Amino acid sequence: MAATRELAALILAAGKGTRMKSSRPKVLHEVGGRPMLSFPLDAARALGAERCLVVTGFGSEDVEARFEGSAEFVRQDEQRGTGHAVSLCQAPLGDFSGDVLILYGDTPLLRAETLRRMAEHKAETGADLVLLSAPVEVPGIVVRDATGRVAKVVEATDATPEELAIPERNTGVYLVDAALLWKLLARVGDDNAQGEVYLTTIVELAVGDGLRVEALALEDGEEALGVNTRAELAAAGQQMRQRTLNRLMSAGVTIVDPAATWIDVGVEIGEDSTIEPGCTIQGDTVIGPRAHLKPGCMIESSRIGADVVLGPNAHIRPDCVFGDDVRIGNFVEVKNSILGDGVKADHLSYIGDADVGAGASFGCGSIVVNYDGQQKHRSEVGERAFIGCNVNLVAPIVVEPDAFVAAGSTITNRVPGFALAVGRARQRNVEGWVARRRRRD
Repeated sequence: MAATRELAALILAAGKGTRMKSSRPKVLHEVGGRPMLSFPLDAARALGAERCLVVTGFGSEDVEARFEGSAEFVRQDEQRGTGHAVSLCQAPLGDFSGDVLILYGDTPLLRAETLRRMAEHKAETGADLVLLSAPVEVPGIVVRDATGRVAKVVEATDATPEELAIPERNTGVYLVDAALLWKLLARVGDDNAQGEVYLTTIVELAVGDGLRVEALALEDGEEALGVNTRAELAAAGQQMRQRTLNRLMSAGVTIVDPAATWIDVGVEIGEDSTIEPGCTIQGDTVIGPRAHLKPGCMIESSRIGADVVLGPNAHIRPDCVFGDDVRIGNFVEVKNSILGDGVKADHLSYIGDADVGAGASFGCGSIVVNYDGQQKHRSEVGERAFIGCNVNLVAPIVVEPDAFVAAGSTITNRVPGFALAVGRARQRNVEGWVARRRRRD
C-alpha cells in the first residue's frame, strides 16, 4: 500500500441479525465454509493492520470463543448504534496514532485489494477521511454538493424524497486518522429517528470543518453485500463459490460444471486436476496435481496426494492423508486415516482410523471395524497387504506387510507378514434339506 502509517481495524459484529431467524450470532454463519467474520479479519491483516478489534454484542461469548487469539474484543452490551460501537474502541486503542479502518462482520465479500486501493487513495489525495460507496441498496445515502464533493451521508430513515432517489450509497467502510475519528465522534449525538449514535454523522462534521472527505466508488458493487437474511447469506455464498472456482480454474484446474460443484474458499487443488459434476470439497482440503474426482465425491478437510483418483460417490471424511496414486472408488468411505502411495479400495468399503501402507489393497465390501460401541480404535495395514472381499478387520488390529486376508474373513488377531489369514466358519452342506422342508410345507 502507498501509505506507511500504522493501521488498526475495527470490525463491528455486535448485531443479533434478527432477520436471520437464528439463535446463532450472525457473524458466525458460514460463507464458503468459513464464518463471515473471518473475511474482514483476513482482509484487515492482508492490509497490514497491526491491531484488529472486534466489537461483539449478541452471542459475544460464542464469537470470542470461535476467534480467540485472532483479534481483540470489545463488548457493546447496549446497542446504541454504529457510532457508539466505534467509540467503545477508543480506550482499548489508547494512544494509537495511525489510521483506523472501520469494517463490518457481515460483509464477507469485501476484498483486501479494495481496501488497499482505499488506503492508496487516501495517501494520494491527502484526504482526511475516505469512505467506500457503491450503487447498492444500503441505508446510507452519499449526498454531494454542487461541485460534486461529498457533503454528508444521510440514513434512509432520515432522508428526504430527493435524497432517497440518489443511487450512490455509503457502504459504511471508513479509513480515517485515529485522533480525528475520536474528535468527530465526541460531537455526534443521537437526535435522529432511531435515537442512535450514527457513525455516518462524522462525514457531515468533517465536511463542515473544512476537511477533505473522499468517496471511493467500488468497482464491483457485490463486494458491499451485507448479510442480513438467509437469502442474502445464500447470495454471498454463491458469489464466494464463484470466486473460488475462478481462482482454481485460473490455476489450471478443470471444473467440468462449475454450477454443480461446491468448493470451500480454503481449498487448494493442483494443476491438471479434473473435478467432475456433483463434487463437494470442504474445509482446508489440499489436493495434489493431476487428481481426478469423478461425479458425486465429497472431501472434508483432508490432504490428498498427486495422481489420485476418487469416485464416483466416494466420501473422504475429515483428517485423512492420502499419498500419491491412491484410488478410492464407488461408495467407499475413508475417515481419519493415512493411506500410503498406491493404496486401492475400489468399491463399497469403509476404512476408518487406519494407517495403511503403500500398495495395500481392499476388496469389495471390506470393512475396518473401528468402533466397539464406546470408543474408536486404530488399525494398521502394512505395505502390499491384500484385504479380500467382505473382510472385517476388527480394531485394534495389525495386518503386517505382504499379508493376504482371504475373502469373507473376520480378523481379530495380528496377521503376520506373508501369511494367509482365513477367518471363516467351516462350511457344512445338508443334503436333501430343501426337499424335506418343501414336503413339510
